Amino acid sequence: MIHDTAEIVLRNKNNEQHSIWFNVFNTSLSRKWYDALHQILKKQDHLEKNYLWHGWADGERDGAYICSQINRAFEVINNSDLDYHIDDHFDINDILVDNNDWDDYPFDHDRLNKLHLYFEDLQGTTQSLSKHYIKADHTTKWHIRQLNNLCHEFESWALSYRKKKYSPEWQRPSLLFCFLQSAKFELTENDMKSFGIDALCKDFGGVYLGVNKAVGKHHYEVFKDEHGAGIDELTTTTMRGQTLASGDFDIDLAKTDRHEPWRVEENRKFRQWLIDNGFDPEDKTLTIGHPKVGQINMQRSFDAINDEQKVWDCFYRYPDVYQIKTSKVSCTFDYNWSDADYEQKQIEILRPGYIYTEQNK
Repeated sequence: MIHDTAEIVLRNKNNEQHSIWFNVFNTSLSRKWYDALHQILKKQDHLEKNYLWHGWADGERDGAYICSQINRAFEVINNSDLDYHIDDHFDINDILVDNNDWDDYPFDHDRLNKLHLYFEDLQGTTQSLSKHYIKADHTTKWHIRQLNNLCHEFESWALSYRKKKYSPEWQRPSLLFCFLQSAKFELTENDMKSFGIDALCKDFGGVYLGVNKAVGKHHYEVFKDEHGAGIDELTTTTMRGQTLASGDFDIDLAKTDRHEPWRVEENRKFRQWLIDNGFDPEDKTLTIGHPKVGQINMQRSFDAINDEQKVWDCFYRYPDVYQIKTSKVSCTFDYNWSDADYEQKQIEILRPGYIYTEQNK
């Protein structure tokens, strides 16, 4: 059943616009998420446009650009007064691996694990911030945060970049709608019923509860990134489930792999990995997977049902989210990640005590 319909207005550099519509499901978790989204839109929270487009092989934020931003974050951190130095440099020619071996990563995975470890060292956890993060000034804090964002952005871009070359129908573009300072709500045990191993699979045009913003990786990420190692052998130091959520959401725009033999086998291996490490695969409180809260109306939005390329081409033509409209509220996001003042705008919003005013918009 459908609870409501929302509209996302895209635009291009010529200010031409295109609307897409998605249906919100009439479930307990979907309604709770939708109420949180309304609060975000009413407050006009800042949409992180520098962390929005993931897995777009031909997007402006390509591998070389992302590497340049990682190096910039290293430079700011190294030049700060923190007692922490990163002796590392990301070059796309060193990081990217050109192969069609689907059992291997299309990038130097150890380097990305180390990048994520820098972030964990520097920020700590939500419950226990590191001494470095507490000491850092606001600009340095922002760059520490970018280590995590850029790590995940590079990974999703590299996966689609390889797939475009060797198996283009399996590119996995998506949109991650993350809002700065968005209010959180507690997930109840009833909400957690929407999680589970089956929820690891996504559907083309599906709308999903936003990614876990807690510092660390969830169980499936650890299983994948550490090649099935036991939890006492992990490079990553923090593994946690999801206890909080917000009005953030993701839109998946990839062909579903739900019934592919490799996916079925991987889920079987993951289930066994959980058992081997003392977890119950049927325990929904592990919050594994991505709960679905809605679905794009593909026919109304793109005049297409199963034509992934037609849909991707539309997003490439309109690569900016301009507005989000619901039956209750509308919000305009009239800025872009490439704006000269974009970084400073985010730094100011993340300052403790920041109060929204029309001048800060």
